[in-house]
Amino acid sequence: MTVPPVALETHEVFNQPPPFTGRNLWADDVALVAAVQREGGDAFSARLALYGALAGEGLYALGFEANRDRPRLRTHDAQGHRIDTVEFHPAYHRLMEAAKTHGVAGLSWYDGSPGAHVARAALSYLHHQAEAGTSCPLTMTHAAVAVLRQHPAFAEWSEKAAAPHYDPRDVPIADKHGITLGMGMTEKQGGSDVRANTTRAEPQADGSYRLVGHKWFFSAPMSDGFLVLAQAPGGLSCFLMPRRLDDGNRNAFRLMRLKDKLGDWSNASSEVELCGAWASRVGEEGRGVSTIIGMVMMTRLDCMLGAAAEMRMALAQAVHHTRHRHSFGRRLCDHPLMANVLADLAIESEAATTLAMRVARAVDLAGRDADEAAFARIATAVGKYWVCKRAAVFVNEAQECLGGAGYVEESMLPRLYRQAPLNSIWEGSGNIQCLDVLRALSREAQVLPVLEAELAAVAGRDGIYDAAVQALHAVLASTPSEAQARRVTEQVALLLQAAALLRADSPNARAFIRSRLGGEHAMAFGTLPDDLDFAAVLARALP
Repeated sequence: MTVPPVALETHEVFNQPPPFTGRNLWADDVALVAAVQREGGDAFSARLALYGALAGEGLYALGFEANRDRPRLRTHDAQGHRIDTVEFHPAYHRLMEAAKTHGVAGLSWYDGSPGAHVARAALSYLHHQAEAGTSCPLTMTHAAVAVLRQHPAFAEWSEKAAAPHYDPRDVPIADKHGITLGMGMTEKQGGSDVRANTTRAEPQADGSYRLVGHKWFFSAPMSDGFLVLAQAPGGLSCFLMPRRLDDGNRNAFRLMRLKDKLGDWSNASSEVELCGAWASRVGEEGRGVSTIIGMVMMTRLDCMLGAAAEMRMALAQAVHHTRHRHSFGRRLCDHPLMANVLADLAIESEAATTLAMRVARAVDLAGRDADEAAFARIATAVGKYWVCKRAAVFVNEAQECLGGAGYVEESMLPRLYRQAPLNSIWEGSGNIQCLDVLRALSREAQVLPVLEAELAAVAGRDGIYDAAVQALHAVLASTPSEAQARRVTEQVALLLQAAALLRADSPNARAFIRSRLGGEHAMAFGTLPDDLDFAAVLARALP
């Protein structure tokens, strides 16, 4: 008896989207292109288009490799010598080299022309979409220049930090064309209360200091130098602590361990002991917080940009998937409820990007326009709170658009979801930002008038918006309490986003205002009014 052959092939792949790769993250992003042009960075469009293409292809692929093989701490070499070295996957270094070379960490400083901060912000936004972990050392390197360039004694440090060169070698900075910088502020007992720091700075006869103590979070420990807060005889002060001394020897600090973090896997964060580490004071003794605040303001802007970038990539992944996946006889994105979810995400993403780039323009102009400096002061804290707060729930909603595929590491969504809470926690968590908003509104005379002028600039263009502005005026006039700080900051954030969309003549401005300010929205994404043109919103979101 002859047994008929059994067909063993059962694995037929169909109804799957093509890989999300080979996209130009700049050309795909209509809202970003318009924002850069509107906020003064149009002269850099060709540079941004080039990096958008690189980020969407080569860097996107490298991001998976850099996160698959996490950094490793080597405290000693084979002979027992202390080396305190962090080893990275080669993909990490390729990502850092691309970013540094193209100006992600320094364009705004070494170019310096009008709009350079806006263009640098857009570069950071594009890079973060491809790989977020490397954004940490890039952001701190960029932000540290804001502090060091105010002090001529550190000119070599600031110039090499801004320079478009990446050199991962562990050698003195005199042997490098480009360097990276980190930061050490947080201690076990202090957290956000850095004035509770116990690290000591002991003055030396030659004017230098020796640092003794510990840092609970010591960011980017492979950097060439670090801005560190420590208690000097005159009070909490800021110091530049090099990794290598001029004679080539290691400085006297020890990496105790790398932090096992929820996300940010490609980047190393550490705990460190300072054992008489040599350092130079930056600024006056006792003025450490005011000295380093320029760096903190820059890093907070990048937190906002990073959260907006994560939203943008999560949205793009969701739209791409649902356009190529079919269920119940039609594309997923054509089902009305899915279209509502996607459109809601697209509106939220555009509002986040538009506000972040408006703040970047304020930073760009701050040195020569007092009003823009005051606006940057308030809007950075507001945007850092709200945009970062929205990222985690946004990315989770995008995951759901992919279903189980969005929960698997072969997708980018799990990495984005792990990354999403970071920007809300880092550089001052939500409560710190909201208290800062109240402090700025009540104690800095120029801030409230500038905020009111920003909101009034688009008055009369939407009745719901105008009513919400009047409601905010009433709240601020009542001198809100600390317990109201989050509610007030959220109101300001939504109004600033609405104002930015109106000023941009965005076709999504009205939908944002109706849903976010007019009460035509519930607690979850996907609850937009059903008379909106979802298809038009999605066509704008991703070509």
